Amino acid sequence: MYTVNLKINKQLSVWLISMFIIISIMIVVGGLTRLTDSGLSITEWQLFSGLIPPLNQNDWILYFNLYKEIPEYKLQNFNMSLQEFKVIFWWEWAHRFLGRVIGLCYLLPLIYFSFKLKISKILDLYFIFFLICFQGFIGWYMVSSGLVDRVDVSHFRLSIHLLIAFIILSLIFWSYLKYQNYNQVSEGINSIIPFIFLFLILIQIVIGAFVSGMDAGKIYNSWPLMGNNYFPDDNNLENLFKVSALSDPSLVQFIHRNLAYVIGLFYVFIIFKIYQNKIHKLYRSVNILGFFIILQIILGIFTILLGAHIYIAALHQVSSIFLVTSSVYFFYINFRTN
Repeated sequence: MYTVNLKINKQLSVWLISMFIIISIMIVVGGLTRLTDSGLSITEWQLFSGLIPPLNQNDWILYFNLYKEIPEYKLQNFNMSLQEFKVIFWWEWAHRFLGRVIGLCYLLPLIYFSFKLKISKILDLYFIFFLICFQGFIGWYMVSSGLVDRVDVSHFRLSIHLLIAFIILSLIFWSYLKYQNYNQVSEGINSIIPFIFLFLILIQIVIGAFVSGMDAGKIYNSWPLMGNNYFPDDNNLENLFKVSALSDPSLVQFIHRNLAYVIGLFYVFIIFKIYQNKIHKLYRSVNILGFFIILQIILGIFTILLGAHIYIAALHQVSSIFLVTSSVYFFYINFRTN
């Protein structure tokens, strides 16, 4: 709710956009943690003591010995040196450190604004704080899945972790737009259309997490075909309609590719509808959205062709942040127009 106090509105806006930036960085660092296989390097959850990294050789040896107890080391990284371990450790430590920073940077201003405004006016901001706390639990729930009987975290838990991150990001950006008092257009398309579009984008992010979690981007490094055919060579079409398809790397990559095509076609429908009805006030937002759709598809193709090369894959994730943000903005300015 937009408040009448301009000073408070400005403070809220600065705080929310700062949180948006920090959480965006967190998503990128989380993606790099996954791409570098660093997520299991810290095998314990230490809410307070984990804030301090190893300070001497004995500390490093202790953390390394704990890592040696899990399947990822025993089955995959058994030749890893202490120096190599330090590289993956720092990625995971940075990821957890940012999580703590986000919690504090959100909680302290929230308490401040609770005194400045009626709590009933900022209940949505309390809900976001609940999601941030819940995200910490989901993060450990995800990591714990990789400590026993497998060398990677569960791709299902990874997808939940990533989805919640994008939901938090979207809600913060929505709140920022609200407190900035961004104008919503008087005439627009039915608001259910941008909602469905945003929903499809979030589903695509979930499928993308499946691809990342199973390293499915490292197979079928060709486009537009998967091997010699449009459908993956190593599978049968009937398998696509089984629950097990979500745990099959080639089928998950197939779903990820084709959902991108569906999203692209849906966007063509949206832009056609807007230009056909000459809704001039939506031209800018829909064109920005189209730019990031095209960019995301191009980066997705290059990610596949280059076997999920870390730099291209990271750019693909960065682009997804812009795509979600532009989708939220497009949805926001259409909200309550019908």
